[in-house]
Amino acid sequence: MADYILETRKLSKDFKGFTAVNDVNLQVRRGHIHALIGPNGAGKTTVFNLLTKFLIPTTGTILFNGDDITHEKPADIALRGVIRSFQISAVFPNLTPLENVRLALQRTTGSSYHFWKSDRCLQKLEGRGMELLDAVGLAEYAHEVTGELAYGRKRALEIATTLALEPELMLLDEPTQGMGAEDVSKITALVKQVSANRSILMVEHNLKVVSTLADRITVLQRGSILAEGAYDEVSRNPQVLEAYMGSEHV
Repeated sequence: MADYILETRKLSKDFKGFTAVNDVNLQVRRGHIHALIGPNGAGKTTVFNLLTKFLIPTTGTILFNGDDITHEKPADIALRGVIRSFQISAVFPNLTPLENVRLALQRTTGSSYHFWKSDRCLQKLEGRGMELLDAVGLAEYAHEVTGELAYGRKRALEIATTLALEPELMLLDEPTQGMGAEDVSKITALVKQVSANRSILMVEHNLKVVSTLADRITVLQRGSILAEGAYDEVSRNPQVLEAYMGSEHV
């Protein structure tokens, strides 16, 4: 059997008679970048919310490393190593990038709430924090105010804080949303770099990014899987072309 890090079986979510996700069977292979795409309203973010337990499935099963996590709480999912980024950059704007990363590192050491301890105990985290910032090209901005960084650098910082939590599976929700071409290229290269020895499930509208990064693609339409496969295969699927409003190229 293939080695899948994440599986869903007949995953569904209803909202007062409206079916947002309908019998989705998703299989994310370990060590791969798997993209979830589809037109607006296809159910992509709802699937992410179900996987990270921000929403409770109406029916279906979620497996992580073969374990049934369907009824676990969001914090338990994160402790298993399923770490998610969001469409809107989720960093602390008044802290420095190094402080942002250090907070994430504190979470993994269990010292997040040790308010009575001297901050000298955090100095040991700075070396690792600088390594992570260097990995995403932010070492020179380590002591700047995060809120003053360019948008692309804030997204890179979010990836650094995600890496600080030592994810086994990274869920990236629109990592290039709102970026210019230069930042898109940088973040694409960064995602490719950090995917080494990790599994990634990403929602992404920029299909050039998807074609560059994804080993496998699942296309959603109206909450159901419309097509699945490699980019070259999916991009020639007539149903996929129709779903993207008659586009000649997906």
